[in-house]
Amino acid sequence: MRIIQLSDPHLLAAAHGLWRGRQPWACFERALEQAWIQAPAADLLLLSGDLCQDESWAGYARLRDRLAAWPTPVALLAGNHDAPHLLRAALGRHAVVAPAVLELAGVRLLLLNSHRTGCVEGWLGPRQLAWLAGELGRSNHLPLVVAVHHPPVAIGDPIFDRIGLGDGGALLQLLVGQPQLKAVVFGHIHQHWLGALPGRPAVPLLGCPSTLCAYGPVQPCPLGRPQDPGGRWLELDAQGSLSHTLLRWQAVASPGSLAWASI
Repeated sequence: MRIIQLSDPHLLAAAHGLWRGRQPWACFERALEQAWIQAPAADLLLLSGDLCQDESWAGYARLRDRLAAWPTPVALLAGNHDAPHLLRAALGRHAVVAPAVLELAGVRLLLLNSHRTGCVEGWLGPRQLAWLAGELGRSNHLPLVVAVHHPPVAIGDPIFDRIGLGDGGALLQLLVGQPQLKAVVFGHIHQHWLGALPGRPAVPLLGCPSTLCAYGPVQPCPLGRPQDPGGRWLELDAQGSLSHTLLRWQAVASPGSLAWASI
């Protein structure tokens, strides 16, 4: 499976609306264009949360219409800046929406919904964790990737470490014994980040930059471009060999300059 991961576009209902001094839709269009140039022939587009900053029906409908022309299947996660019920209503027939299981091109992808109403911090909750345990308990030889919006571990940033995945420890406890697990990917942090699953140093934890704007960084950018928008390219073969590449591109020129809003 070849996956393009894009994250945290913070789209709006208005096509030319501004957030943090940038036009989210123009930035997202650039991201789709550049991701396909840098990572062609993908099998899946994964959008890992904070899809619609104003949490509007019009924003999700605009996203649905834009993705209708995208050449691959699409998987969607809800972030803290999302309305999961509107996301599913607008896009549920056109994309795979978390929580869900997707088997494609010889790989199994588990999509988790870490949105918690009224909170910036993420939460899976007992019901979803029980569902996940059941899915992990099914006999399956396929290589496994888990995707969630909020980071399940501290990344070393005092702000984001307060608003990560609140029950990340419970998630990691379920995952550490999974021999087919090849990677855990997430968004939320607006920056490159690379770690390892506690107890499984060969399994990477991969944070994805935002298509809109950067935050941090905690770690040096491997490409030397920490303030540029970006994404990730992941490739897994049927034997479970994983390669991952950080993608960056030039930012869309900003029409204005606004102060940073809250995360």
